[in-house]
Amino acid sequence: MNQRELEAFVRVAELGRMDLAARSLGYSQPAVSYQIKCLEQALGVRLFERNSAGATITRTGALMLPSVKAVLVLMNGIKHTVSSSVRP
Repeated sequence: MNQRELEAFVRVAELGRMDLAARSLGYSQPAVSYQIKCLEQALGVRLFERNSAGATITRTGALMLPSVKAVLVLMNGIKHTVSSSVRP
């Protein structure tokens, strides 16, 4: 699992649609679908139920969402720390 997959997961969970999540992230809809599929395979669980109206987060996905958001905050903090320490 990587940062892009986690960001896609959060955005789909927030917006309820992969196409809207893709647009907000600047990706194509197939790219977001692929990222979600890869994350689901890595974790061995379904995170969303897909239907014609969009994507509904599963119970497992909803339980995981706060932790994923926290991980992304930590990852962004690490990037900020590293970029700050590299400045002359």
